[in-house]
Amino acid sequence: MVRLLNVYTISAFVALGGVLFGFDISSISAVLDTDQYKNFYGNPLGTRQGLITSAMAAGSLIGALSSSVLGDQLSRKVTIQIGAVFWCIGAALQSASSGVAMLITGRAIAGICIGLTSALVPIYQSEIAPRKIRGRVVSFQHLAITCGMTIQYFIQYGCSFIESTAAFRIPWAIQAIPAVILCIGLFWFPRSPRWLASKDRWDETLTVLAFLRTSKNDVNDPLVLAEYREIEDQIRFEREIDSNSLRELLSKKMRRRVLLALAIQMLGQLSGANLLNYYIVYVFQSAGVPNPRLAASFQYLIKIVMTLPAVLWADKWGRRPILLVGAVTMGFWFFVIGGLFMRYGEPEPVLNQPYTWVIVSHPAVSRSIQACCYLATATFSASWGPVSWIYPPEVVPLRIRSISVSLALATNWITNYALGLGVPPLLRSIRWRLFFLFGSFNLAAAITVWFTAPETKLRTLEEMDEIFEHEQPLWRSFLSWRESNSLDKLAHDIEMGKLRITRIVRVGSSDFHRALDRPPGKLGNAE
Repeated sequence: MVRLLNVYTISAFVALGGVLFGFDISSISAVLDTDQYKNFYGNPLGTRQGLITSAMAAGSLIGALSSSVLGDQLSRKVTIQIGAVFWCIGAALQSASSGVAMLITGRAIAGICIGLTSALVPIYQSEIAPRKIRGRVVSFQHLAITCGMTIQYFIQYGCSFIESTAAFRIPWAIQAIPAVILCIGLFWFPRSPRWLASKDRWDETLTVLAFLRTSKNDVNDPLVLAEYREIEDQIRFEREIDSNSLRELLSKKMRRRVLLALAIQMLGQLSGANLLNYYIVYVFQSAGVPNPRLAASFQYLIKIVMTLPAVLWADKWGRRPILLVGAVTMGFWFFVIGGLFMRYGEPEPVLNQPYTWVIVSHPAVSRSIQACCYLATATFSASWGPVSWIYPPEVVPLRIRSISVSLALATNWITNYALGLGVPPLLRSIRWRLFFLFGSFNLAAAITVWFTAPETKLRTLEEMDEIFEHEQPLWRSFLSWRESNSLDKLAHDIEMGKLRITRIVRVGSSDFHRALDRPPGKLGNAE
């Protein structure tokens, strides 16, 4: 644990980039129904409110597309610092905004920071972490997002009782504080060892690895030297094949991996979590939930609590089962919510409301919808929320990691922009059918993961080529979880001394599965 302290500390600190993301989400959701906000900005509804909400995603798209070039040229660390500067500028414009146009501009500039940090923080975390805890430390990103959402929501809620525009100006100005801490604090943290290696800064690479893996910065530690040589071999191999990153990105060998990274990010957005993140107050108002702003606050506490299991056990449970169970369960909750609105709802008689379908005089139904929203939030926070940040940076090799994650996050922000812009008018037009739409998206996500996503837990970043190149037929995809767990047990037995390695051979998938079916006690040596 002493050896891992540096990794945990650095990963937790750099996750302040996720806190900024969470601040932005709650900075809008907590003010939507306040009189101060509606009176000052002219009660924005439908597409107008959608433009305000989605401006952040538009800026994030620019940041995500820029992150590849900046992250490779300037390093992950320096680019995150640049993003923090953009955030401070955006926060200043939002808090001083004199109208909708200035508010949109401030949110778009702040979004550039979110695009940069959301792409590079998970890469940085995955590149400094050993494989045994990589999923855990990258999960810090989602935990930080939920913490940021919760903190900002309660700041907004407390300030909502101020009878002036300070009700939203003060919270928007406070957003700059963690960005300043992040920008300054990173001067004392190292660059990614894999980025240093890609720039032929080998002495620094070894020094950073020793700092991350040992308590005494021992550059002669066998584990440090082994990882150093693995990185060195991978860099040499990539240069020998003279890879062009753009050409390789589109090659048949990498196409599946890149598309899978894009799909995981897109499907995470289409899960319906952002409907609840941005517009849960609207949902609770239309469902007849009393005091919807206070009721919405519990959602953010649930997010923090339910993210912790994934942080602690993502490397034990595996990415694939978490995504499968999460998608099916979330789909169920959204179908239940849509069914309750369809059965007990009626048209909203009052005009100029952000919704046109309400539940009246059915308190049990209102409480049921409220509970299902909480359960959907809990499911996302324990599954797709953290794993959608873990998966994209770890499935692609170093030579195209930045550009691949950049495209994956661009897909995220395009989808986020479409949802932020489209959900308000859809709530008014298709009403309860919107929840059925998100339920269907979740079922599509489960099918996608079942047939295309292999298990990657406890594998080094340099081993991903092996995982994806040794394909198995789709009809055997249900064995992926079993195979992964069996490999984990085999590795554990070797580590504990129950098995010993006599020689290393390469076997095919059929050989492996025949070995799994051998009676207990037949494997005295591990090959």
